[in-house]
Amino acid sequence: MSRLSAAVPPWLAHALRAQRGPVPWSAVVRGALAAGPLLLVAVLSGRTSVGVVAALGAMLAGINDRPGSRRAAVRRLGVPALAGAGGLLVGSYAGQHVGAVTLTLLLTVLGLLAGAVSAVGPVASGAGTQLLVAAAIGAGMPLPEPGWQRALFFVGGAGWLLVLRLALPTPGAIAGDYRFDGERDAVGGVYDAVAALLEAVGGSDAPGRRVALTAALDHAQDALGGPRLRPYASSAAERRLHAQYAAALPLAEAATALAWAGEAVPARAVEGPRRLAVAVRTSTHTGPLPAPARSAPALRALDDALLHAADTFDRGGDDSALHTRRRTVTSLARTVLGSAGREYGLRVALCFGAGVAVAQALHHARWYGSHAHWYWLPATAVFLVKPDLGPLASRVICRAAGTVLGAVLFAGFAALLPRPAGLVALVALCGALIPVATRHFAAQTAVVTVLVLSLVMVGGEPGASWSRIGETLLACAIVLLVGHLPALGQRGGGVRARLTHAAEAAHVYLAHVLDDGTTDDRAGRWTLRREAYRALAEARASIDLAAAELPALARHAEGTDEVAATLERLVDTTTACAVQLDDNGRLTPEHTERITALLDELAEGRERAGLVVKEGQALPVPLAG
Repeated sequence: MSRLSAAVPPWLAHALRAQRGPVPWSAVVRGALAAGPLLLVAVLSGRTSVGVVAALGAMLAGINDRPGSRRAAVRRLGVPALAGAGGLLVGSYAGQHVGAVTLTLLLTVLGLLAGAVSAVGPVASGAGTQLLVAAAIGAGMPLPEPGWQRALFFVGGAGWLLVLRLALPTPGAIAGDYRFDGERDAVGGVYDAVAALLEAVGGSDAPGRRVALTAALDHAQDALGGPRLRPYASSAAERRLHAQYAAALPLAEAATALAWAGEAVPARAVEGPRRLAVAVRTSTHTGPLPAPARSAPALRALDDALLHAADTFDRGGDDSALHTRRRTVTSLARTVLGSAGREYGLRVALCFGAGVAVAQALHHARWYGSHAHWYWLPATAVFLVKPDLGPLASRVICRAAGTVLGAVLFAGFAALLPRPAGLVALVALCGALIPVATRHFAAQTAVVTVLVLSLVMVGGEPGASWSRIGETLLACAIVLLVGHLPALGQRGGGVRARLTHAAEAAHVYLAHVLDDGTTDDRAGRWTLRREAYRALAEARASIDLAAAELPALARHAEGTDEVAATLERLVDTTTACAVQLDDNGRLTPEHTERITALLDELAEGRERAGLVVKEGQALPVPLAG
């Protein structure tokens, strides 16, 4: 695949690339027990339409059912489900009581709001998507139940999957309280990532291992920081995991400083973090840990961090802080109303609104015959405009291919399977396949297409496989057109907004480290370091996505990758400075010269990339030690 990726354009290579990893069997089991059984109960009780709505709620929740902790799953599944219920409620009543023009305008405004809110983060993006998809279904799928009942059963279907996520143990989770298996795996992954970075110090793999460490820390923060009834960890097992996570932060800091120095470390230095990772996953004591030599500031910091971690693991710790700060209402509003929110909101509104308008025109022209199921086109447009699923061209190719494959497969199944029992079984099978199919957008589209067509046929609608292909191709054309239209404001606003946020976070972190009055505030420093690295990871992901767009779109993000690389080196250097200051309170000429050079390089890169530095936010120049 790597040779193929080098031989084809980036936008096509992305469409051919799939995620890898072990089969998430626990999610497969949950998927099999969600939509299919709900539909079966409804069919047996004579309330088929109720089962269709509940199964749709379970299906959309299943798309968001990703690996992680149970606590994080509450937000990841629950918030989009509530947004979907709201969209279904609005769409149902609007579809029944307003005309085509008013309905189109209303759903377009809804698309603008949902798109702007999606810029806040992954959960908000999932909520915005479900809001619009459910609104289209509510307006375009005639059902006998009133809107409030549809919303209630939709939430019930998603809630059933969430109950399964919270109640069923993960296969192989035999150590400690199984409720925290996701947290244990996430925290253990941090120690494994520290060990991997130490192992790569001095080699060409070190930068990639540092990025992997950032991803592991982000994942652990998210796993431990889900919603809770109390503002603190309420059980001994959870407090222990929080303390073990906090003990990993100085280890990560020391490992980053060693990677910055570039001198290979003794092999025994890697053994300590690996044993800590095993101890986290098995809920056992670490035993004696091999101590590295204390011949350099970063090695002394690593030794001290290992001793602190060993004490935390053996005696328990009271440091339950996750070293993260809650986002304020002001910062959330700034994101929604900023360039990223405005640009994405406008594109979602145009794509969704155009999809509704075309679907309404086809509906009144009786393209759908005597049936009123016109929701497929605008719902498809929502998924196509969603950047989380890949570059625009890749999304279009995968959606079209997946819909054709799914429609062909369903036509074959519908001709062979008994009704409704065979279709209910097909829904259960597709529910089980969704967690695996999410690794590639075309595969996910094919599975979802088969599932939705099965639900529609169980609900009394005749086969609509071939019309779905036509509607999907229309949605692809709409999104491709709108995606290349000039937007209000600067193109590439999402990339620039994330990169600017990363630069601001780097500024705050560097200023904190260089201020002699704050070098003793390690907890505050670790919080700022986590924010800087997380912001950098988000910016880098956005830049990589933009680079895989068609040339007409990719050119708007030119130069941003160089700025991100400079910021990464700057934050790494700041971390090395923090370790140096902890050791003897003075920076070496190498540290000050490196930071000064990086600040100059960053200023030049931001100017070339068109990134504006706000007044009062110039990065500080360090004083020589």
